[in-house]
Amino acid sequence: MGFHYSRLIHKPTQIGLPFFVSIEPTTSCNLRCPQCPSGLREFTRPTGMLQNNLFEKIIPQIKNTVHSLTFYFQGEPYLNPDFLKMVDSANRHHIYTITSTNAHYLSEENAKQTVLSKLDKLIISVDGITQEVYERYRVGGSFNKVIDGTKEILRQKALLKSKTPHVVWQFVVFKHNESQVDAVKKLGKHVGVNEVKIKTAQVYDFENGHDLIPEADKYARYKKKASGEYEIKSKLLNQCWRMWQGCVITWDGKVVPCCFDKDAKYKLGNLESESFGNIWHSEAYNNFRKSVLKSRNRIDICTNCTEGTKVWS
Repeated sequence: MGFHYSRLIHKPTQIGLPFFVSIEPTTSCNLRCPQCPSGLREFTRPTGMLQNNLFEKIIPQIKNTVHSLTFYFQGEPYLNPDFLKMVDSANRHHIYTITSTNAHYLSEENAKQTVLSKLDKLIISVDGITQEVYERYRVGGSFNKVIDGTKEILRQKALLKSKTPHVVWQFVVFKHNESQVDAVKKLGKHVGVNEVKIKTAQVYDFENGHDLIPEADKYARYKKKASGEYEIKSKLLNQCWRMWQGCVITWDGKVVPCCFDKDAKYKLGNLESESFGNIWHSEAYNNFRKSVLKSRNRIDICTNCTEGTKVWS
């Protein structure tokens, strides 16, 4: 309601609290993906791991309004030793829980504890169906570990007679793997995952083209202009429903507007010293929402974004 009213009067009005939040278990990762700050080890912000005491300070502030909690921003969640303890805590507060992983740490014990934590959705990155193609982007990764980890989580679900987690294979389409889209769907069905999701890739420095941009238009976020330069296909409207309905919390308690702010440039508050409600309704947050409504194309984290552009009615 706040989003629609704000669009109507061209002034940020925030009525309630968000119903989805992403929280970052860690910035650490075992892979070296070339379009990821974690993989490139190129963060301009501090790196580290979310501590359980901070998480337990945050959860009471959001438990009554947040419907879903995504344990992911940057990094590999399973590298945080308290990750599944946090998932279990969120589920005990009846919050829908999601995470995204490269599946390299889905050992028998981790898979068992994942099921026991009652994690609702597990997204596994599968960006190729052969080692050669997979490691083109997931540098340092093992395709066999992805398959083994997937099978182990499915085995533990069966052993424990659990319907969760809902297992999703996520295939990000690049130029080097776009020929494998149909094959990954077939393989996912054969392995037994619940869903195979095909996703377009965000590419930095896309303006002059990039080797990662797919040739098939339906898989690319970008299109070539008459000048030979590339632009994002989505129209950048002066609106974004995410500013009224969700946010991201970094491992050290910073609240940032969305998952495109990978370096936490737009810090709107810190939960180490401020309450979530005060941050959400703060002047700083409303000023950011105001800038989105006025001139979103001037906000650098928005200019490569395909999210939040749909007009919800």
